[in-house]
Amino acid sequence: MKKLKPMLFTCLKGYTKEQLLKDVVAGVIVAIIALPLSIALALASGVGPEEGLYTAIVAGFLISFLGGSRVQIAGPTAAFATIVAGIVARNGMDGLMLATLLAGVFLILMGLFHFGNLIRFIPYTITTGFTAGIAVTIVIGQLKDFFGLTYAEGVKPIETMEKLKAVVSSFSTINLYSVLVGVICLAILILWPRVCAKIPGSLIAVLAGILLVKGLHLPVNTIGDLYTVSNRLPYLHVPSFSLSMAQTVLPDAFTIAILAAIESLLSCVVADGMTNSRHRSNTELVAQGVGNIGSALFGGIPATGAIARTAANIKSGGKTPVAGMVHSITLLLILVVLMPYAALIPMPAIAAILFQVAYNMCQWRPFVHLVKTAPKSDISVLVLTFVLTIVFDLVVAIEIGLLLTCLLFMKRMSDETDVRSWKYAEDEWDDTAKLIHLPLSVRVYEINGPLFFGAAGRIAEISVKDFTKCLIIRMRSVPAIDATAMNALEELYNRCSRQGIIMIFSHVNEQPMHTMEKAGFLDKVGREHFCTHIDDAIAMATEISGNVPSC
Repeated sequence: MKKLKPMLFTCLKGYTKEQLLKDVVAGVIVAIIALPLSIALALASGVGPEEGLYTAIVAGFLISFLGGSRVQIAGPTAAFATIVAGIVARNGMDGLMLATLLAGVFLILMGLFHFGNLIRFIPYTITTGFTAGIAVTIVIGQLKDFFGLTYAEGVKPIETMEKLKAVVSSFSTINLYSVLVGVICLAILILWPRVCAKIPGSLIAVLAGILLVKGLHLPVNTIGDLYTVSNRLPYLHVPSFSLSMAQTVLPDAFTIAILAAIESLLSCVVADGMTNSRHRSNTELVAQGVGNIGSALFGGIPATGAIARTAANIKSGGKTPVAGMVHSITLLLILVVLMPYAALIPMPAIAAILFQVAYNMCQWRPFVHLVKTAPKSDISVLVLTFVLTIVFDLVVAIEIGLLLTCLLFMKRMSDETDVRSWKYAEDEWDDTAKLIHLPLSVRVYEINGPLFFGAAGRIAEISVKDFTKCLIIRMRSVPAIDATAMNALEELYNRCSRQGIIMIFSHVNEQPMHTMEKAGFLDKVGREHFCTHIDDAIAMATEISGNVPSC
């Protein structure tokens, strides 16, 4: 359990007043950045604005306190928006809370069983594909508010394609005032960093949107028009639990856990590069699990490490988890004092903020680079994951993307495995580089590559002649073997036994040897028939066959 020790306790050794001041300043700055983002992401997730702040407050504090990174800032992120919106639409807030709780449990188990390093096995093509797909779904989900559209009575789209269809069918109801506010806010978001990088453009865009709508009395929807805004503190709420509901939300919980693990650890890696430090991946997963459980119990939504907010924390001088904890406490104070004013924020301003979030997360440059340079099979996984995320959902995209990736990987590995017969061979390990002459009654096959179920059929290609007395299998280039290939070898041995042919193995590596021994294959073939070098195997075969080597 020593490896799961929170980074906070390590950072507090030698902690100074100067660093405390830097962490407090960084925490306050990040809180100002997180305020409009948390509200916008909560609305994009189909919940109220305060739920976004609850998430940043509760999960953000717990993840900083218990986490494995010095500078990680956690809270609601865009990656969860479409997933959360779908869960809320189908199963309500109780279904979302239960899915988040289960995801938290999965994350804790992943950390306890040291799965932190296994997350890197999620292919880059899949993460790039579904991240770009999520960005597109966020944009589609915000078109209604950006253009001020009015849906027909009874139209309540849930899925992304349903939202797109509803936008197209109701585009005639466009509100030009909403478009004006949205365009101005979007321009501020793009241009403001060139004017002043210290004050977040999202905060300026929100203030400008409020002044435009209220000052000019524009007929534009605000948060207060569509949602009930409350400054109530987070309170403990245990969701109603049923086995049927748990079964319903289990796939969503698993997706939330995997996505939280990927995004949080990716954020940690980015932070390590900026601070020249190393995070504790398994500790971070446990903290993410506890943070998500806490968020669910206190009315929040799923949370994970936020790369942009973490980077802002580092640039503002934050160097310990104290900055993340200050960020949460600051948001708590803002919730109590300023939350009623959130009702004034125009919906086009929220849409503009989410457009920028979608652009920042879409990774279009890596996407285009992969399309130009990657193998066709990888491009197919990338594009398929991207399309499935938009047309269906993230669960389907990840499942099919991983399945296709595994199939392509097995195809590649099987293509790398070959079984070929010797006619004569030049031993590349022999300094004399002399040709090896074989008796006619001795047949040698060399296997190259891993022997697994995808390549086990290659063993059936091994053939013998009527006059063959010994069959040598050279396995120096076989790093591993599985049960299916082991079964194929046993069938080959049985075939040779019926024909009176002796099998001899040369240079069997550690893993295949262990597998053969466990399967009882060593004793069946005879341990004496396993040689460490091909010369020893040929000498044994020559002696057994009783033939003189051919010239």
